[in-house]
Amino acid sequence: MLETLDHDDGAIRELRLDRPPVNALTPELLAALRDALEAAPAAGARALVVSGRPGMFSAGLDVPCLLGLDRAGIEGLMANLFAALRALAFSPVPSVAAVTGHSPAGGAVLALMCDRRVMAAGDAESRFRIGLNEIEVGLPVPPAIFAAIARRTGRREAERLCLEGLLVDSEEALALGLVDELAPAGEVVGRALVWCRSLLARPPAALAATRAVARADLHAAFAGFEDQLGGFADAWFAGETQAAMRALVAKLAARSR
Repeated sequence: MLETLDHDDGAIRELRLDRPPVNALTPELLAALRDALEAAPAAGARALVVSGRPGMFSAGLDVPCLLGLDRAGIEGLMANLFAALRALAFSPVPSVAAVTGHSPAGGAVLALMCDRRVMAAGDAESRFRIGLNEIEVGLPVPPAIFAAIARRTGRREAERLCLEGLLVDSEEALALGLVDELAPAGEVVGRALVWCRSLLARPPAALAATRAVARADLHAAFAGFEDQLGGFADAWFAGETQAAMRALVAKLAARSR
């Protein structure tokens, strides 16, 4: 479900999402990710890489699995998602998302919480995409998550991306500032490690203080996030949302035949 790999004698810890086939997010995976993120600095890691499977960083929430949950289960899911996102956003050490392929919805949100994003460039046959398409299944984008994308792309583009539920390819994502660097699919983790090493070569106290200033707006966006959990559950169980999600599940099932 989650693989841990240490690089540079443990100075850089890679947390690799490994839940076949598409790294869909469940409460269990999110809890494991939160625990691993919080444990890494205590184990001596001075930088973090969050990576995925070849061709797929994460497909976001596991809608087919989650449709069977009751309200308490969905509120628990959101609490786990919030805790994992907060652990990334408030990590005391720098983090980089090695976006190894497609990264819609929850996958994009995980990447947005990192300090940097390196995405697989793809090619004419495999155009990897990233974005917040929650509106397609009737789910609103929470304020903290909107703030996270707006600080990368600017508010105007964030509105366009979220309101239209757009999934953009890697080249457009780079142009918009949604990701910071493109690399061939097989070199994404390697480029993420290069970035980590470049930061670790700098004076650590100055690095930590500058990160705190640079990420203060992201931290502020999390104020009151817990209060939004009930509203998300209301939206999840709304009739139009349930219909849209069940239509999505049927579409995915038809594709797999």
